[in-house]
Amino acid sequence: MCRKPALAATTVFGFSLVVWTSAQAAPVAPNAAATPPAATTSPAASATTPPRPRRKATAQERTEAERLPPLARAAFWARETNADPADQVAGVRLAAALRALGQYAEAASSAERVLVLAPDNIDALLESARAHVAQGQGFYAIAPAERVRALAPKDWRPLSLLGVAYAQVRRGDDAMTAWRQALALSPDNPAVLSNMAMELAAQGDAAQAETLLRRAVAQPGASLQVRQDLTLVLGLQGKLTEAEHRLRVDLPPEQADADLAYLKAVSTGATALSPAAEAAPSGHSWASVKGPGG
Repeated sequence: MCRKPALAATTVFGFSLVVWTSAQAAPVAPNAAATPPAATTSPAASATTPPRPRRKATAQERTEAERLPPLARAAFWARETNADPADQVAGVRLAAALRALGQYAEAASSAERVLVLAPDNIDALLESARAHVAQGQGFYAIAPAERVRALAPKDWRPLSLLGVAYAQVRRGDDAMTAWRQALALSPDNPAVLSNMAMELAAQGDAAQAETLLRRAVAQPGASLQVRQDLTLVLGLQGKLTEAEHRLRVDLPPEQADADLAYLKAVSTGATALSPAAEAAPSGHSWASVKGPGG
């Protein structure tokens, strides 16, 4: 149930046009004394001196950047895109870092700048879909996710994203179909199982959701989000002893206390959990619990 708080990140993109000029030597009158060159550069001359182009990062620096926290990672990839606006890898990774910061509109914009250059860039299409889903704007995620499905029919990720996008636009049957197709390509995938389970929970079938989530958390690749989805569903059913144990394993004490209080309120009906979502103390809503789905 934990989510990193969204931090503001402002990035400036664009080109700077530098005009190169060469000074024309003035004619020298016969017998005129030679004028020695100036010892210092005049302000006017320095104003026309173009800035040295920024060096792009090495492959090793790029690899290391992916291990940075989201804010530092976003700053790194913003510098890379400024150094080379046509760098598609940098544009996609900037989108991912901005999404991790909760800057969903900026993340979508970064992905879409890549798509102007390369309309069939699968990674950029997926990042565009993820950013729209994270904003709760599933309608705008459908087109890029469907494009990836057409380009990469053996890839489970666009189907998982389509399921969430369809759920957000109240196409529940289509969502379940997409997730079943994703599971056919990637059996027992924890992200897909979790997305399917949270839709079932939204429809009031917490018991079936719990079954799917227990199957999901048993997988080696299960994330903290998947484990916290199970905790939420347990809380919805009033299974607070197990929910509390899971919270205290995964979260620091003060956050576990706050989330446990939230689950107690949900289980007793003191607060509601719905697509219109009140935020849980750890900062996530129904949409963020469901996650970007791939």
